[in-house]
Amino acid sequence: MPPMHIDIQATLRERLPDKSRYIPRFAVRWLERYVCQDRLNDILDAIGDNEGVEAAAISLRELGITVAARGLERLPATGRYIFASNHPLGGLDGLALIKLLGERYGGEIRFLVNDLLMAVKPLEPIFLPINKYGRQSRAGAIAIERELRGDRQILTFPAGLCSRKQGKTIADLEWQKAVVAMAVRARRDVVPIYFDEENSRAFYRNARWRKRLGIKFNAEMIMLPREMINKQGSTLHLIVGDPVPWTTLDASRPVEEAARLRRLVYSLKEQ
Repeated sequence: MPPMHIDIQATLRERLPDKSRYIPRFAVRWLERYVCQDRLNDILDAIGDNEGVEAAAISLRELGITVAARGLERLPATGRYIFASNHPLGGLDGLALIKLLGERYGGEIRFLVNDLLMAVKPLEPIFLPINKYGRQSRAGAIAIERELRGDRQILTFPAGLCSRKQGKTIADLEWQKAVVAMAVRARRDVVPIYFDEENSRAFYRNARWRKRLGIKFNAEMIMLPREMINKQGSTLHLIVGDPVPWTTLDASRPVEEAARLRRLVYSLKEQ
């Protein structure tokens, strides 16, 4: 099977069959350059037939990205856990978690993600899709429940979206209460992970203007591939915290408990 390739023009034809022919070629070319289509396809070529943890490792290697992790001694050697992290980058942080935890646990991981990411075929085998913009399918819900009750480690970004600038602080939006419900239901302790990273000023500026203009569509999402490519050759910094026993989580107050886990993650920055 040939490697997956990104083709903006073909995607527009598929998604907008009646309108794509009216989109000027120069606009398509601009979009291809803006999302770094050629560079992304170079990475996909390097991945080839590799999948899962190896695909993530190759992506980071192709980008010259290294991961500096503190608190690795806190990673449990055995057991079933939910690894909950802040989500500052929207891509590289996910790849870093897949590589770090995938290698630590012999590839036995599953990552809860927006179902749109199932289009990233090299990572599809380790993704557990969640429908954020509609009703979760019965098959999807069953698959998630099966994995929660299984032995693989579960990775998640409980905010669902990458961090935004709030006042002078760049941080996740509210964490979704599902992380608490899943931990208690599956009897999994929660391992907090903090990424000390951020995107460009332009990313947060565009997000702020989109919100001011009342545009509900997450338009800045189109910037994430460029944000990833622009971090070529950099080092990502993360900190692992002590596991939070599921028995200490109050399932009757999931919103408050999710907020507590979020605060705990951000407190790792001071350690």
